[in-house]
Amino acid sequence: MKACLLHKPAPIETNPLHVTDVPRPEPGPGHVLVRVRVCGVCRTDLHVIEGELPPRKSPVIPGHQVVGTIEALGSGVTRFKTGDRVGVAWLQGTDGVCQYCRAGQENLCEHADFTGYTTDGGYAEYIAARDQFVYAIPEGFTDRHAAPLLCAGIIGFRSLRLSGIQPGGKLGFYGFGAAAHIAIQVARHWNVDVYVSTRDERHQKLARELGALWTGATLDQPPVALDAAIVFAPAGEIVPAGLKALRKGGTLTLAGIHMSTIPAFDYDLLYGERVVRSVANNTRQDGEDFLRVAAEIPIHTETEIFPLDETNRALNALKNDAIRGAAVIDVLNR
Repeated sequence: MKACLLHKPAPIETNPLHVTDVPRPEPGPGHVLVRVRVCGVCRTDLHVIEGELPPRKSPVIPGHQVVGTIEALGSGVTRFKTGDRVGVAWLQGTDGVCQYCRAGQENLCEHADFTGYTTDGGYAEYIAARDQFVYAIPEGFTDRHAAPLLCAGIIGFRSLRLSGIQPGGKLGFYGFGAAAHIAIQVARHWNVDVYVSTRDERHQKLARELGALWTGATLDQPPVALDAAIVFAPAGEIVPAGLKALRKGGTLTLAGIHMSTIPAFDYDLLYGERVVRSVANNTRQDGEDFLRVAAEIPIHTETEIFPLDETNRALNALKNDAIRGAAVIDVLNR
């Protein structure tokens, strides 16, 4: 099968992914074989490719927002049948027995597997995945519009939950890429006022189109005190600005898996029982709950399509904030 293979982490500007022939995976016990139709492009893929996340598998096929159809079943699989349309997301498996799994915090599992990082991902014609970690895709979404829901959407949803925002509240977004453009639709559905700080005027325009009450540059202060804010951009220098924008008792949620160094700041920014918390992966329940809400709204994702052999170009565009919404790889089109 054709796949984008990463042999060694390198700057995306060097185009380190190579489309090559690799053996098609076989579904082992409890696994399904998925014929990939599309795979969303995520900033986490950049962190894997550029080595900001330490290598866990080499070579590896990145990509973890997979939409496709089940082609074959491993032994013991009962949740799905061949032909079903499914999604494969970042969380690919847990041990089920560690203290975190037993406490309902499987996103913190000490021995978790992650699609496109510790196991081969979706920048390929086929992927094998554990059936218990595969999602049914709601019928109302096309393949290309469903793909960003599987990480950008789920992580944005978990970030909203952890922010503690309530209906009628005032919520800030820092950065407005794939995750934020989905999360704002959930927030508006919950009757939350959203204020967006982001550096790119095109992203500011999209935020206003999706219901933001105010937009400004990355470090601009919103015109009101915020009940909560979410930092989607992987830039540590935003943290002090986000804290400054919060009312007393507010929560600043950091949505990324990697962030540049957070600069020192005065304790006064944190004082007043303000909270800073990170988001680490997601649980399967987050995914199921989000996909249900996404179908109810329904969420509309802005997507830009790239063929498989232009995956490097898609990731370069993502790194340079040149994507309106989310990039999606059309694996059927090489």
